[in-house]
Amino acid sequence: MKVKWAWVVCVAVLFSLGCGRRETIPAAAQALAPVKVQPAIVFLGDSLTAGFGLESEETYPALIEKKIQAEKLPYRVVNAGVSGDTTAGGLSRMEWIWRGEAKMLFVALGANDGLRGVPVEESYRNLEAIVQSARAHGCLVVLAGMKLPTNYGETYRQAFERIYRDLAKVHGLTFIPFLLEGVGGRPEFLQADGLHPNREGQKKIAETVWKALRPLL
Repeated sequence: MKVKWAWVVCVAVLFSLGCGRRETIPAAAQALAPVKVQPAIVFLGDSLTAGFGLESEETYPALIEKKIQAEKLPYRVVNAGVSGDTTAGGLSRMEWIWRGEAKMLFVALGANDGLRGVPVEESYRNLEAIVQSARAHGCLVVLAGMKLPTNYGETYRQAFERIYRDLAKVHGLTFIPFLLEGVGGRPEFLQADGLHPNREGQKKIAETVWKALRPLL
C-alpha cells in the first residue's frame, strides 16, 4: 500500500568561524593574517538534511551552497543534519552551533518525532526552545514543516502538522509548510525505501528551500 509522506521543516542559521593574527615578518603575515570567513547558513535537520544514502554534495544544503556561490553571495553553508535526529536531539546540539557566530538557522526537524509518536506538545516545546535560542543569539530562523502518513491517525496527524503553523505564526518565522513538497509519495524522487529523497528529490527540495531563502540573503 502506498503511503504518502511529507515532512516538516523547520528552519535556517548563519554560522561563522575565523581566527588569526598579524606578524611583522612578511611571510608569516601572509600565512597568519586574519582571514575573513563568510557567515554560514546552518541547516539543522535529520536524515533528510544529512542526505541518507547519498554523497554530501548531493544534499539540498550543498545544492543551496552552489546557488549561493553562483550568485556570489557572501554566505557559506553548514550541514548540521544528523540521521535519526529528533527535535530533542536538535535542541541538545544548539550549544555546538553557538560556538561560532551564528546568523541564520534553517530548522528541518520533527519527522522522527512524528514517526515515533512523540506527544505534539513535547515536539512543540523543543522546536520553540530552538527558535528562542536562535533569537537570543541574534539569528534569523527559517522553519520547514513536516507531515505524516495517513496511517498515523487523523487526530495525531493534524495536531502534528499544526505544530509548525502555530510556531511560525507565534514567532513570525519565515515558513515552508512542507519540506518534501512535490517529493513525498512520488517514487521517482525517492530511494528504494520510499522515505528518503534520491538525487532528483534533493534537487527538488533545494528549489523549494531556495525560494524561501533567496529573498532573505
